[in-house]
Amino acid sequence: MPGIDQTRQFVPLTFAVLTVSDTRAVADDKSGATLIERIQAAGHALFERAIVTDDVEAIRARVRQWIDTTAVDVIVTTGGTGFTGRDVTPEAVEPLFEKRMEGFATLFLMVSHAKIGTSAIQTRATAGVAGATYIFCLPGSPGACRDAWDEILVHQLDYRYRPCNFVEIMPRLDEHLRRPKAKGATV
Repeated sequence: MPGIDQTRQFVPLTFAVLTVSDTRAVADDKSGATLIERIQAAGHALFERAIVTDDVEAIRARVRQWIDTTAVDVIVTTGGTGFTGRDVTPEAVEPLFEKRMEGFATLFLMVSHAKIGTSAIQTRATAGVAGATYIFCLPGSPGACRDAWDEILVHQLDYRYRPCNFVEIMPRLDEHLRRPKAKGATV
């Protein structure tokens, strides 16, 4: 049965949260606030929060900066995953992925469908790994952020979650590249 193994110690991760929006500021960024609230309530730390416009280069530059920061374990973006002309988060972030996480998009679609029915098809949520950093790109609604966190991420980003989780494989994410961020990798 999947669940928390109380015999294992919790391992706090460090997150960066990026809101992609042409109209939001920190004061009215409900999606970013929702993510930060849940991240911290779960016992993790926030490295940085930022807001950038719906611009491929601006999004990519911020995400790349966090990938290159050894203190950041997980990047979560919110916004820009729809179909309008300004929605460019997947186009900005996916080229940075060393490995795509196809299962995340599928599972997020399943979770969303249970909550909002066929409207779930309007998401282009995506995820992957780059530079030993997990990256999750979520829609810009607080509800979608809650669903992704509460139904998927809170479990997979908890070392105690069994039968397996993302945290326990972190030391091996970039072992093929032998970068310092892969703490357990050896030359």
